[in-house]
Amino acid sequence: MKKTGLAAAALLISSMAFAEPAGTYQFDKKGAHQFVMFKISHLGYSWLYGRFNDFNGSFTVDADNPENSTVEATIQTASVDSNHAERDKHLRSDDFLDVDKYPTATFKSTSIEQTGDDTAKITGDFTLHGVTKPVTLDAKMIGYGDDPWGGYRMGLEASTSLKLADFGITKDLGPASETVEIIISVEGIKK
Repeated sequence: MKKTGLAAAALLISSMAFAEPAGTYQFDKKGAHQFVMFKISHLGYSWLYGRFNDFNGSFTVDADNPENSTVEATIQTASVDSNHAERDKHLRSDDFLDVDKYPTATFKSTSIEQTGDDTAKITGDFTLHGVTKPVTLDAKMIGYGDDPWGGYRMGLEASTSLKLADFGITKDLGPASETVEIIISVEGIKK
């Protein structure tokens, strides 16, 4: 689930790669125009959806050299929300996120490869549950431009899949539940 936080960061990096307007963008946390969501199979019979309610980050866009763009994000793991209090308590426990020991998940980009006019593969170091691994996100720049409040924004969406065991989360929920899908959607406000 912390993996979603990293995915969000990677998404931001991708936006940098395609944007004409260079600069640094802060995630729109105040306006809540950002989402880190996840989906995982429940026993192979249905999907469990959730999100992280508290995360922040920024990205810097180098329009002339997109590969030099950067992104960083931090997720507060205790903010996991699957719309069920008892399940969320279990997700916060040492069976899964162990939020007392690992209160944050982080992502820091290491490279970006532009794959189209508005798409990219963003790779970065994702730390979850005390384990750091490289993660690659498939990202798409949604749009950018002036907002009604005198600011300038850029929006991105990204996704990836992560194996929980790769990050030391080994609770056995069956083979259908070994991988979690992460979807990140963010707006950044230009500083």
